[in-house]
Amino acid sequence: MKTLKIGKINFSFLEASKHRINGGILLMGIVLLALIVANSPFSQAYTEFWTQKVYLQVGEFNVFNHHGHPMTLMTFINDVLMTVFFFSVGLEIKREVMVGELCSLRKALLPIIAACGGMIVPVIIYYYFTAGTPAESGLAIPMATDIAFSLGVLSLFGKRVPISLKIFLTAFAVVDDIGGILVIALFYSTHLDVHCLLYALGVLFILLAGNRMNIYNRWFYISVGLVLWYCFLQSGVHATIAGVIVAFTVPAAPHYETGKYIHKIKECIDYFPVTSDKGLILNKEQTNVLKRIETASDHVISPLQSLEDELHEVVNYIILPLFAFANAGVVLNLGEGQSIDFSTLTIAIAAGLVVGKFVGIYLFTWLAIKLRLSTLSEGMTWTNLTGISLLGGIGFTVSLFIANLSFGTDLALLEQAKLGVLLGTLVAGVLGYIVLQLTLPKISENPDYADEKQA
Repeated sequence: MKTLKIGKINFSFLEASKHRINGGILLMGIVLLALIVANSPFSQAYTEFWTQKVYLQVGEFNVFNHHGHPMTLMTFINDVLMTVFFFSVGLEIKREVMVGELCSLRKALLPIIAACGGMIVPVIIYYYFTAGTPAESGLAIPMATDIAFSLGVLSLFGKRVPISLKIFLTAFAVVDDIGGILVIALFYSTHLDVHCLLYALGVLFILLAGNRMNIYNRWFYISVGLVLWYCFLQSGVHATIAGVIVAFTVPAAPHYETGKYIHKIKECIDYFPVTSDKGLILNKEQTNVLKRIETASDHVISPLQSLEDELHEVVNYIILPLFAFANAGVVLNLGEGQSIDFSTLTIAIAAGLVVGKFVGIYLFTWLAIKLRLSTLSEGMTWTNLTGISLLGGIGFTVSLFIANLSFGTDLALLEQAKLGVLLGTLVAGVLGYIVLQLTLPKISENPDYADEKQA
């Protein structure tokens, strides 16, 4: 199995995907629940619930305010909790660039080219449908690939999936995330406050200085990062970008090298007698030694890896399900006999995700191979690449997020956009599943599984 390194510690490339796979399966259920509740007799209560005000009051100062106005629960989810999500994404991007599938041009070239195609073609299709209309501002909606959802679908095939396919899907989805982050930073920043931006620049300098001075304490980056987030929130730059910037300042190297850690462990072992007595009570000195071992163990894991591992469960089992439940509840009946129809906006997003992502990923990958810029990894074929390209059309999280940024003040357009995201995600997921079901080898024919079984 392929492994990566942070410092001197090995861990599986696919281990980081475990929680995202489970989270993706959970998201499927949450989306269905949100749609049912939003179109049930509880529809009005569901809609009004997200308009509740959120306060974290310190005297007269409310931390959760935007230009003096308290956040609604929906804004809190999209501007606060999703900052944690983008912080986690930033940590993953930094890891991938430093030691993962994006750490060298040779390894990164194919997924980067595939991701570029998967962003360019959907935008072209979307623009074709919406040029000159109010919906044109949502150009970036069909650009994204949801890693959790797509890996969730892929996980349904278990060990039939070659590891190279999982790595390719994860790598080009990470590049998609980079594209989405750049789009949010460049095109969804309004009414910039120069003073707040200068404050943010000063806070960023402190974070960079901490990294340069080899400060490994995670709480330093979290606490100073919260200040940066608040500066961004008030500056007009979308607050979630602060999460990515803070992630890039977190040290990726451990405090202790592995050799130093092993040397300390060997020293500590001598304090303990060799015995099989289960009733052995440790003396005070031995207890202190165990505490030193625990501290040393913490220091041999880099802050980046530690934070990334700890955030997986919070992000995939709390933040993303909550975001999905709040944002995926498309109200199909708008009242007074009006209902959402398949508007041009809905069709543009769905076509961008289903057709645009597939054509872009597959075509650009084909061009890269034909021009001999890269090669298909072992286990990847043109047939199973078809299924992976279709799964790339599962947009969901970032697509819904950008839809909120694009049409947050226009309820009708926002609901149509959400419907397009859900429809495109559903069709892309189903088609991808069908193609992979027909093209993936049986378990006994998968060389990765055979190698694993023999080991």
